[in-house]
Amino acid sequence: MEDRRLVRISKYLAKHLRHDPGRIGITLDAEGWVNVPVLLKAAAEHGFPITEAELEQVVADNDKQRYALEGGRIRASQGHSVDVDLGLPPVEPPAVLYHGTVARVLPAIRAEGLRPMSRTHVHLSPDRQTAIRVGSRRGAPVVLEVDAAAMHAEGHEFRRSANGVWLVDHVPPAHLRLPS
Repeated sequence: MEDRRLVRISKYLAKHLRHDPGRIGITLDAEGWVNVPVLLKAAAEHGFPITEAELEQVVADNDKQRYALEGGRIRASQGHSVDVDLGLPPVEPPAVLYHGTVARVLPAIRAEGLRPMSRTHVHLSPDRQTAIRVGSRRGAPVVLEVDAAAMHAEGHEFRRSANGVWLVDHVPPAHLRLPS
């Protein structure tokens, strides 16, 4: 299967499973799941037919494991701007987590910390290399260190998505190590 086709399918899934399911007439359940046949039918009816084999390949081959298939249903693992409860329990984070960004947003981060913006959570990476990849999507990456241990001690709840992304509601500026 052509790589460009799989990338297009992945982007299509992100748009409709994370941000705008109503655009193609699907409804996510409270935990973000939709039945695969419902998704495939809706995609075909809206001019973007996807086969079940393509869907399975996109889920299996996605380097960030953005999607989960379970019992004939599919959902995005995180990154939603629509209200869903992924059912992830609070867990103790590692002492330090990382956030990849770009220099142009550092003044706002210094003032307000990390906010979810249009998403439901702030996304944090378990290692510097992943944060570099995340930040590089928007330009030259800047990696911020998050004092997750101190945040956790203060009562901030962390959750870990199925693909290893750490989720938190907000990271106050006091818990960030920013580049000078």
